[in-house]
Amino acid sequence: MSRKRRRTPQQPAPAARMYATQAEELQTLAREYPEDREEILLEAAGHWNAAEEYDRALALYQQLLDNGCEEPHLIEAYRISTLWDAGRTDEARQAAARLRHQHPTDAGAWNVVAETFETAGELHDAAQWFTAGITHLLGPAASLTRAGVEHSLDPSGIEMLVIGRHRVRRRLVQPHDDLDTLADDLHQYRPLLLGGAGTLDDLHDPDRLRAAESGNAQALQDEFEKLTAEVAARRAALSRPRMTCALFWPETEFTHLLARWPALADDYGAEHRDHIRRVEELLRRLSEDGEPHLGVAQGAVSDFERFIRDEGLSPKDGDTRAKYAADLAARGKAHAWPPPRNSPCWCGSSRKYKKCCGNPATV
Repeated sequence: MSRKRRRTPQQPAPAARMYATQAEELQTLAREYPEDREEILLEAAGHWNAAEEYDRALALYQQLLDNGCEEPHLIEAYRISTLWDAGRTDEARQAAARLRHQHPTDAGAWNVVAETFETAGELHDAAQWFTAGITHLLGPAASLTRAGVEHSLDPSGIEMLVIGRHRVRRRLVQPHDDLDTLADDLHQYRPLLLGGAGTLDDLHDPDRLRAAESGNAQALQDEFEKLTAEVAARRAALSRPRMTCALFWPETEFTHLLARWPALADDYGAEHRDHIRRVEELLRRLSEDGEPHLGVAQGAVSDFERFIRDEGLSPKDGDTRAKYAADLAARGKAHAWPPPRNSPCWCGSSRKYKKCCGNPATV
């Protein structure tokens, strides 16, 4: 089932004529293939909408609804979207309220109406529709986990709603909640070509979305190049051997870290030199235990705060800091350990590794 094309401002006349011609051809085709009539007429209605012939699109949607169509909730959602495009916003709102009370079982219906509100800039209404669709289809007591979505009746439809909700809430600058964390998890396991590179916060950055929606050729090219680079970086990270990293905080960041969370001194030590010693000791112990591909990941407090906020984790949990180190490694922000003996030490001093942390007498 194809999705209805969204209207672009000031549709050029040649493009409008092209869509109108295609719509007429599809209506003729529907008479020749009655067994596929619903799908063909739905496509034709989408073309009439793209041609800005809204009355003709609405007439087709109503014709389908009046003749016992297979997907009435989805078709009604498309009709609501066309009403909005036609400037009949009061009718669209009233129809949307009626549809919501019917509790659609089709994720597409919830998504089409939510995206209609989103496109119109009605972001709070859009967020409510995305949330209501997820709650209705998953059930209020469902587990908000990737496994819970995968075992639902419509995993792809629910994922579409969860990702859309994250996008709208990002534009509203709302704090992450459990459903946003679920969106991050679902996105992480998407195939690379479907958007698995980078975080959803980056992908749904309001500035990036405005650039993508602007129609500016250079802005679109810049976004394409940026996304291409992100995909390449992610593929490179996935192709590297897994690296077990110790988390290291440079002195300024270390001071900031303990000021923010004083209890971490129990794990890191109260002095920066003590922290350096503990990192080197940990790496040597892992090496002695036969752990391959060791590294040092250099943390930053502001980046760490973003990580724990996005992941919904506690900074005081040792597993959280291990996950952060792994995240830094996946982003290419870790260095292999040990460095060559005559290379600069990993701790940031100006001395060679063999005369600094690599000197057994200093550990």
